[in-house]
Amino acid sequence: MAYKTSLMVPKEKPRYNSICSDDELLDDEMDCYESISEKRGSWIDDLGSISTQNSIYLPTRGFVNAPPPREDPASTLIAVIKMGWLDKNPPQGSLIYQRRWVKLDAEYLRYFDTEKDIYSKRIIPTASITGVINVGDQKFEVVTHNRTFLFRAESDAERSEWVTVLRSCVGASRTQQSMDLTFNPCVTSEMKGYLELRGLRSKLYTVVCADKVFLYKSTEDYRLGIGITSIDMNVGNVKEVAGRAFDLTTPYRIFSFVADTEQLKDQWVEAMRDSIAEALSNYEVAERIWSLPANQICADCGTAKPEWAAINLGVVFCKRCAGEHRGLGPSVSKVRSLKMDKKVWTEDLIQLFFTLGNERANEFWAANVPPSEALMVSSSSEERRRFITAKYREGKYRRYHPLFGNQRELNNALCINVQSNDVCETLALVFCGADVNCDTDDPDLPCPIALAQYHGQNLQVEFLTQNRNTELPRSEVDVAIDTVHYMAPPSITHNGFLFKTGSMARPIAEKKGKEEFSRRWCVLNDGHFSYYESDKNATPNGGLKMKEIVCLAVNPPETHGYDHTFELYSDSERLYLFGTDNPEIAHEWVKSIAKSFIPVTAEVLLLKDFQRIGRLRYKDGLNLETSRLGWFCLVGSNLHICLEQQNRDETIDLQKLLELSIQPDNDVLVLVERGRTLYIEGERKLDFHGWATAIQRAAGSSGDTLSLQQLTEADIPVIVERCIHFTTQYGLTSEGIYRKSGVNSRIAALLEEFRRNARCVWLKEGEHQVDDVSNVLKRFFRDIEEGLFGQQADNWLSTTGFSDESMRISQYNLLFSNLPRVNQATLRALMNHLYCVQRFSDLNQMNLHNLAIVFGPTLFQTDGKDYNAGRVIEDLIQHYVTIFDVNEQQLKRQLDEITYIIKLRENLNPKAGPASGDFICTVYLEEKRETAEQHVKIPATMTAAELTFEILDRRKISVKEKDYWCCFEVNDKEETERPLHYQEKVLPIVHSLGTDSYLLLKKYFSMEAMLVYLASKVEVSKHGMMKFKEERNLLGLSTGSFHDRYFILTNTSLRLYKDVRSNRPEREWSIKCLKVYHGIKKKLRPPTCWGLTVVYESEKQEKQERQHWYLCCDTQTEMREWFATFMSIQNGGRVWPAEWLKSRSASRSAPLDSRFGNVSLIPLRGSENEMRNSVAAFTADPLALFRNA
Repeated sequence: MAYKTSLMVPKEKPRYNSICSDDELLDDEMDCYESISEKRGSWIDDLGSISTQNSIYLPTRGFVNAPPPREDPASTLIAVIKMGWLDKNPPQGSLIYQRRWVKLDAEYLRYFDTEKDIYSKRIIPTASITGVINVGDQKFEVVTHNRTFLFRAESDAERSEWVTVLRSCVGASRTQQSMDLTFNPCVTSEMKGYLELRGLRSKLYTVVCADKVFLYKSTEDYRLGIGITSIDMNVGNVKEVAGRAFDLTTPYRIFSFVADTEQLKDQWVEAMRDSIAEALSNYEVAERIWSLPANQICADCGTAKPEWAAINLGVVFCKRCAGEHRGLGPSVSKVRSLKMDKKVWTEDLIQLFFTLGNERANEFWAANVPPSEALMVSSSSEERRRFITAKYREGKYRRYHPLFGNQRELNNALCINVQSNDVCETLALVFCGADVNCDTDDPDLPCPIALAQYHGQNLQVEFLTQNRNTELPRSEVDVAIDTVHYMAPPSITHNGFLFKTGSMARPIAEKKGKEEFSRRWCVLNDGHFSYYESDKNATPNGGLKMKEIVCLAVNPPETHGYDHTFELYSDSERLYLFGTDNPEIAHEWVKSIAKSFIPVTAEVLLLKDFQRIGRLRYKDGLNLETSRLGWFCLVGSNLHICLEQQNRDETIDLQKLLELSIQPDNDVLVLVERGRTLYIEGERKLDFHGWATAIQRAAGSSGDTLSLQQLTEADIPVIVERCIHFTTQYGLTSEGIYRKSGVNSRIAALLEEFRRNARCVWLKEGEHQVDDVSNVLKRFFRDIEEGLFGQQADNWLSTTGFSDESMRISQYNLLFSNLPRVNQATLRALMNHLYCVQRFSDLNQMNLHNLAIVFGPTLFQTDGKDYNAGRVIEDLIQHYVTIFDVNEQQLKRQLDEITYIIKLRENLNPKAGPASGDFICTVYLEEKRETAEQHVKIPATMTAAELTFEILDRRKISVKEKDYWCCFEVNDKEETERPLHYQEKVLPIVHSLGTDSYLLLKKYFSMEAMLVYLASKVEVSKHGMMKFKEERNLLGLSTGSFHDRYFILTNTSLRLYKDVRSNRPEREWSIKCLKVYHGIKKKLRPPTCWGLTVVYESEKQEKQERQHWYLCCDTQTEMREWFATFMSIQNGGRVWPAEWLKSRSASRSAPLDSRFGNVSLIPLRGSENEMRNSVAAFTADPLALFRNA
């Protein structure tokens, strides 16, 4: 065919019954940008063909002569907001307009050939519409994500009305739109894929979703939700045709589809039939049945949301199991749908399923299912058939009634029970052989159904009616038929009412309210714990054998809605929660149950007031090959154990453990104490999780008093022992130890770590500062509840009133002996430490008096105005040996060890040099010149902000609120500079500085503008054009010139594209490997003066790469925005501290603790006369220090 070379206007086209507009192309929308002449020519030539690619026409034979309704079927569900005639312009050109009937509802904008058509030519989801725009006279555009639809109204007023309604509808749709990858409302489809529609050359993308079938041109249209039409399946029917074809028949059209394979055809037919069933379904009954949690899973295999039920058996099951139930026949299982058999579901039948439900029914039908025979969701049809037949036809797994085999007594019990509301007992009686139609010996009430009616038991009537002709399970159990009478059970060990929740397979994560509990009559007898609907029922709703219980846990009061609750864990991984408001009832039940399952060899554990008791498997250091059985009991922070083959119990103080950890790979809890390691194994995940959580909680710091802290073997809190040890190792030569303050933020963070889990905190030189650790120790004692001296603190303070020294010492001895065990050990350890500190006062300048003034208010938690606290501490340190009965030889050996440590450290770190790990660095203030030099000692932990504060403090420079002082890394050779982030460590920068580099402190004038830009920035990323040059030469010599490139900066990478339209990046760099500097060296001849130098450093240690790239921006503002985005992404959005001046004051050494009041310390330095005079004045009149001279 020769292509036309001129613009041609197509002739008037004949009208066809179509489901897609003849102005819509099945080809890619991008083809619309081809030559108008070529496209128009081919379109006109193919116009008369039914199988044209330009439109979708139904075959003539597929039309059904039925009068179509005025509204489409969906209109009964979704109200039409507006409808009317509009002219539509196709994508082929603006010269052609076609008249369309347009409908708008809350979900879709649709247009049709005529107002009588049922199936649209196009459906556009309102969620995919991005805008509605007025264009020209009477015209408006509906803009979606991938194309624009042009409409023309008959008048401007009509046009304005359409635009207003569309905009309001689109706005409402946007507020409800979810953050999905697609704009299609049917993303959760049952089936989707391409199908051939007979009469067309191209396949259609077909989607079966709930009760509708949608047709689309392509997957892209499906993703955007812009389809051809939708078919409501409530009027549909699917018919299979020979081969790969099948028909979807509606009263208005026949859709003849062809699948790719016969297997796919079967899947499509099944999906569409399910859609028809869904369309005809009524969810009212299903939702009510599902409101009972047990009915939300299949009674046989556990599949969620079962939609079928056996109305005579009282169970709900899934579609796959329903097929096997039908195979049993209606005489065994009467199968009904929860959704479609609405007339069957009377109110009494629904209430019957509330009373029975899957859980209670299975307590009868599945009481004895071996784990190897249980069904799973993935079980095959054959496995389901075998299981369901055994369960219901044979009654293989049922719980046999005590009267089983005695027909007379079964019938008698049935007649008695139907007069009550215990339907569960009736179910057990009927399916163990009781005759539903038995004679009652009462002519007025001849059968059990009549008895139930007379006593108003409607649910009993419903159940008996449904089972009037049920075939009972075949008896395959050899049971001796004895003369057993229906009577009350014999005497019991313990009974009473408790409140119970449903059993659970997971730990209880939230508080259970009273409404979640049900009142049950509970009986403990002969190794069985059973619970009944009431004390008048003879058949329990459920129960446990005592040998099945592996753990009993007592919850703290008010854990749940009932004040006192306890949990039972079974070896089948189930948790049972019971509760009551009466503490005495709860205590009696706990003791009775514990006595029933704890063996005689471990009965010593029953004497304890435990929070948790049960059996676990364990290994210890003596035998790590095989695990053994042990009985464990948790009381407070003590774990009592009765190990296998031992008649005595052992106790582990959990607060004194050296280590406590969980090996998650194999569920092992590791308890390490001095000289022993115990491995507790998780044989069952449910109760092991409870044990692990309880032991970890008991082993932690459980309160604010000394005795509730994590302790060492010597009963000293771990935090005290580790702080003392660290200070002894690294701080005894530190001048002003315990007097100087550390960094407040670091002190608070370290103290919080100790409080969270002191056992896991290890203090290390270099990572922790001596002054921080010493202040953590002081703050701990200052904040501890009841203080170190407890409630007798006043007695300690009054002891200073004794003038006789020997009497004071005797009184101290007496008070010390009356302290609690932990307080004694802690006070002894602290005084030993302070005694050693003052023995080295020639090095640390902290003599007896200075220590007394510092620790007096701290330990007694006073405001520092009463020096009696300092006098007590001074006496305790001075007379340490006598008061604490110290072995002088051991004390001398301790002091010798400390002296040796100090000398060893002096040899390793000579005084002439800086401290270990510190470097002396030259930093310039504002400009590089000799008079601006500042020599600073840089420790390993110093940040750029701390360095800035130190230099500003040295030069006594006051900082105003918007003075952005910053430390810069400057490279003269590269003519670049980089502001260091305020949290960046300085020492690594110092190590990396070359001969042409140095640190410079100055104001960062661009910071305020950067912060304003970042505050107004919505997205984290940034993109745009910059001029780019790469340093390719291995010698560091750059080649080539600057070129325009498109950059995208995200929170993970910097990507370079050739231009805006490029799909693939030419280069990509990880953001964490980049350093960005201001400036570009002039010899590279940058096109603008607003340049950035980007340095890439490879993460690979074995092959360090360092490359340079150069970026030029057109304006200073643009460069500043790029740099601000870099800084923000690389530092998690924290470019500048929120409270700059406060952080400055926090990082500086704070003055003396306010708790010391106005008490002056003995001078650290001075002449011998000054020191002597100060000490003499202090001794003569301590109160003189309080007076303001």
